[in-house]
This record gives sequence, C-alpha cells and structure tokens, in this order.
Amino acid sequence: MADTWVLGGRTFTSRLIVGTGKYKSIEETRAAIEASGAEMVTVALRRVNLASGEPSVLDAVDRKKLVLLPNTAGCYTADDAIRVCRLARELGMADFVKLEVIGDARTLFPDNAETVMAAARLVKEGFTVLPYVTDDPVTARKLEDVGCAAVMPLAAPIGSGLGIRNPHNLAIILESVKIPVIVDAGVGTASDAAVALELGCAAVLMNTGIAGAKDPVLMAAAMREAVSAGRKAFLAGRMPKRLYASASSPTEGTIE
Repeated sequence: MADTWVLGGRTFTSRLIVGTGKYKSIEETRAAIEASGAEMVTVALRRVNLASGEPSVLDAVDRKKLVLLPNTAGCYTADDAIRVCRLARELGMADFVKLEVIGDARTLFPDNAETVMAAARLVKEGFTVLPYVTDDPVTARKLEDVGCAAVMPLAAPIGSGLGIRNPHNLAIILESVKIPVIVDAGVGTASDAAVALELGCAAVLMNTGIAGAKDPVLMAAAMREAVSAGRKAFLAGRMPKRLYASASSPTEGTIE
C-alpha cells in the first residue's frame, strides 16, 4: 500500500512540496516540478504577474494535477498577509495557504507573534493554514491550538542552503504537536531532505535548493529520491547509536 499522508482533508503520496521562484524559465520550472514528483506547488502571490495575457509562473502549474499553495511571501504584518490570502481566494485559488509573516528583512526570519495572530483569523475564515515559523516548539503548539493544518518550522534561513541546523528542536516539535510537521526553508541538497524525513517530519518544502542548483531538473529528481529514502529509513527504524564497536558477525553459533 502507498505510504500516504493527509493534509487539510486531502490525501497526498508525495512528501515533497516545491516552489516556483528563481528558475531560468517557465519551461525549466515545469520540468523541475515534474521531475520532483510533487503534488503541491507553492507560488508567491505578491510576486506573480497577474496581468491578463502576460507570461506567469502559474503557466508552469498544471492545476488539474497539482494543488496550488499560494503564499504570503513579502508580508510583514498579519493584516497584510490576511489581505493576500483573501486575494488568492478571490482569484479562485485553493483555500490552502502558506502563511509567511516576516519579522526581519535581512534574515527573513518569521515574526512568530504576528504569524499566530494571522493564523487564528484565517482559520476562522475557512482557510487551510500552513504557517512558516522558527523552530520553536511553543509557537508550534500555539499554531496547532488555533487550528492550523500543519506547522512549517525552518531548517535554516530562507535560501541559505545550510541544511537542518537544529534537529533537536525539530524532534521536540514532533513530540509536541499532532498535526503534520513540514520542514520549510534552508534545505540545500538531497541529504538535508533525507534527514528531515528520517526525523519523522511529514514532508519538506523547498525552492532554492532545487532552483539554485546547477542542474535544477536533476536536483529535483534527487530530492524526490531523498525524501523517499528518508521516509523509508524512518519507517524502518534506525539501529541504536553505540559508543563502542559491535561486531557485524555473530560470535556464537559460528563454524570454527
């Protein structure tokens, strides 16, 4: 049976969510999405050309096959983020929204307090909210309490490619909430994605890790395999770590 997971009442097979920014062309964007095997794609609504007849990253998204996840990138207040989500709804996009409320322009770290405030209001308006936050277990619990469908802690600053800097906090978040935990931001290569899934995260979201590679389409395929491998390793259960050596071959019952 397929190892599926549920997000906001929808069932997904792929545990990789991808972005649509920073690619060289719409054709490359489309090819990378296909190679990734993703079933959900995020789009920064404030950075999309919505002019009629003009090329747009939305042209790379097959709405018949993919769930569109508009995000509020570039918003610095709860009110601003809520306005963008309402615009997405008016444009006929899904009620799934990736909530970003940035607190610092240099690091792009989220403002957790504004994020919780915006999430509570959006949930009341019927949105399926996926909030981007720091790797703070207390904030994660607050977001679960207000009704978010998932929590999306960063692995490292957006676009940094540094990988998972604090796996211990992610492990605490995984113990603290019952909703899916999706690693968002900072993934740089396939091994980072595998680690996120090995920890028990439901999925990973990335953009620059794929789009910033020398060969984005090949990296998208690598990320797809890494997520699959990490999930299988989590389900298999890793061997315990030991301080000293343990012989691979049994010492009893062998032929001498």
